[in-house]
Amino acid sequence: MNPLAHIGRAVLHLLAEIGRLALFLRDALVIGLLPRYYPRQLLVQMLRMGYHSLPVIGLTAFFTGGVLALQIYIGSSRFNAENLVSSIVALGIARELGPVLAGLMMAGRVSAAIAAEIGTMKVTEQLDALRTLATHPMKYLVGPRLLAGVITLPLLVLVADIIGIMGGFVVGTQKLGFNAGSYLANTVNFLKLEDVTSGLIKAAVFGFIIALMGCYHGFHSRGGAQGVGRATTNAVVSASILILAANYVLTATLFAD
Repeated sequence: MNPLAHIGRAVLHLLAEIGRLALFLRDALVIGLLPRYYPRQLLVQMLRMGYHSLPVIGLTAFFTGGVLALQIYIGSSRFNAENLVSSIVALGIARELGPVLAGLMMAGRVSAAIAAEIGTMKVTEQLDALRTLATHPMKYLVGPRLLAGVITLPLLVLVADIIGIMGGFVVGTQKLGFNAGSYLANTVNFLKLEDVTSGLIKAAVFGFIIALMGCYHGFHSRGGAQGVGRATTNAVVSASILILAANYVLTATLFAD
């Protein structure tokens, strides 16, 4: 009946969750990322996270680039600045939309899959079986997934940047009437190396967050099938929120004057 008691319980639950995540992050960095390594597991996770996520991320980037070109053209035409369409599309895709959208799409696909897989192993006591075989779950399950996320998402974002810019190019030349040579020349002349590298740095951080949240919620799932379902949902939600929060922090840091 006391509203302050509800607020206090919520705050204490949040602080406890942050503490558990911090301890899990410490173990993941100290145990999971130090030798012994499992290269086969790393390659398998890179294939699942990278190659299998390429179609959905590529389609998302292409249509995002096309819509961005349309919207920028509509807005810039009010100020007779239509020639800025190609430059702003390239800048928006490389700096923000490429890494953020790729991260969110990968969070929905990969983080849920990681949480479901590890959560099922947790409730069926397969994690305990790994320990009896002298295989630390942090090294065998968490380490390869963290490394795969850090490696694959920047590669996916690089491909998404190219596809997204091409989406804007197709819409700009086929629908808006831009000259193809001028469009490409403006894109190349305006886009700088730091614009691309900043997006790749963001992608590496997002990939780490996606893998970390999937592993964390999978390791802490309990209660059978319902617990695995909750862990999957929590992994996607928490990864998406952390990606957006980290994007703001990284943007403020990388582009601070």
